[in-house]
This record gives sequence, C-alpha cells and structure tokens, in this order.
Amino acid sequence: MNIEAPAAPGLLGRLKKGLSSSANTLTAGLTGLFTKKKLDAETIAELEEALIRADIGTIRASNIAAAVARGRYDSEISEGELRSVLAAEIAALLKPVEVHFEIDRGHKPFVVLIVGVNGTGKTTTIGKLARILTSEGLKVVLAAGDTFRAAAIEQLQIWGTRTGAEVFTRGAGADAAALAFDALARARANGADVLLVDTAGRLQNKAGLMAELTKIVRVLKKLDPDAPHSVLLVLDATTGQNAISQVEAFKATVPLTGLIMTKLDGTAKGGILVALADRFELPVPYIGVGEGEDDLQTFQAAAFARALTGAS
Repeated sequence: MNIEAPAAPGLLGRLKKGLSSSANTLTAGLTGLFTKKKLDAETIAELEEALIRADIGTIRASNIAAAVARGRYDSEISEGELRSVLAAEIAALLKPVEVHFEIDRGHKPFVVLIVGVNGTGKTTTIGKLARILTSEGLKVVLAAGDTFRAAAIEQLQIWGTRTGAEVFTRGAGADAAALAFDALARARANGADVLLVDTAGRLQNKAGLMAELTKIVRVLKKLDPDAPHSVLLVLDATTGQNAISQVEAFKATVPLTGLIMTKLDGTAKGGILVALADRFELPVPYIGVGEGEDDLQTFQAAAFARALTGAS
C-alpha cells in the first residue's frame, strides 16, 4: 500500500493561513449545506455552486460534486466528513501536477526562462527560486532580462546580494534576447549550474511583445540547442479565470514546462489552480502564499486541497 509522505512541518498551517480567503469563500457555501444533513439533489447543487464561486470552473465543479455524491447520495454526512471527501477529490485531481522541480545536471548551466504578464511577481519569484537553489549548493546566475524596468534590474541585484547569485545586467532598454545570449555565455564560462532568465511582463494579447519571447528562445538555442531547459509561467491567483487565457497564450508562444501561482494569500480565487490543473495538466512545482523570502513553497496536492476546503 502506498502511503503518502506527510507534509513538511508547518506546511499545512502556513497553507491554511495563505489560502484563508479562498477557503472562506468555499466555507461560506459549505456551511449552508447542513440544514438537512443529507446529500440530496439540492445539497449537491449547492455544493457545485460553492465550488464555482471558488473559481474551480463550471465543468470541474460539476464533476467534483458528482464524485462527492457517488455512493453517498441521500445519506447523512457531517460537515467534517464532507470537507474530507471534497479534499480527497480535489487532491486526486491535483496529484498529477505535483511535480518536483529538478535541475538536470547534464546541462550546465540549466537554463530556466521565467515568463508572465505584468504584475504577477516574476522578479520576486526568481529571487526566491534563487534562494532555494543556492541553499542546495548550486551556483546560480540571474539574467536581468526585464530591461524595460530599472526597478526590476535593481530588485534582481538585491536578490543577488541576498542569495550570493551573480546578476548579469545591461543598460535599461537593452535588447532582451542579446542579454539572454550574453548571460548564457557568461554563466557557461563561469561554470554556473543554473541560469535564471527574467523577462519583461507582457500582456498575452500583445503580438509584438510575445514575439520577443520567441526571439529569446531562438537566440538561446544558438549557444545550446536544448535551451531553455525549463520555461515557467508565473500566474497571479487574484486574476481568477483570466489565468486560463494567459496559459493558452504563453503555451502557444513558448514551450511551457510548468506553472508557478503567486499571491494565493491575497485572493478568494485559489480554486483557479484546480481548473488549470484539470485543463492543461502542466506541472506546478511551486506556489506563493506570502511575501516572505521563504513563502515560495513546493506544491503539495494533498496539503493544498485540505487548506482550500478547510479539512482537518
């Protein structure tokens, strides 16, 4: 029998705190289901509506509600039991995207391209990821590819100082693709294990800016035909269902290998991660549940599902 490893100490508690707004939205819907204490048709419909309000998505909410009712229809059920059953159903859906972020030592440096729209927290996420990787003993170079914003370059330099990672920069307004190329050459020459490439935030419906991403990928391949080895899309959980169109647009532009969802601590829309997992099946190596340096956490499906549903 496979026994799931327990969550890291304190992880569930921190997730529950971070996801409290999302959990409260779902809780408000669940609490009203227990006037009759039975899973009848009305109760299941109300459960489905509560899941939709939590941004899980219409089709998936219907499927989850049906799965909860299966074998339990017209039976008495406690609130705690319902939360546990609901958490188990959501965890099963999320489990396939619970994929640990691995650095392939066969590529030196391992090139990670970070993309996303404006305001998702890409630069901060890169800094936190650098912190994780340097703590594992890896030599990391940060490429300040968001050349449109001087603040982004400065922010990355601060993270470089904090983590001991080298930061490769050019002047404001420099060509991002050329910077990425030079950063890869520098990282290779210095024997770096990982190159994290920041990029400018771009709206998914701006063709010119999206084309710049394909140029960055094309230029990187001139030095390493396999680069980038990982392309991570940073999503802001507060955007809710709009995250779906973002994934579609970036997936059509660059070879996405994973999603990082940030700002889960400040939204009632945390259920969007369930909808994304169901629709795209892209790995989710990390989630952000706070502004602290250690609030970029390894994604764990079971812990996330329990925090989202308020299950004990």
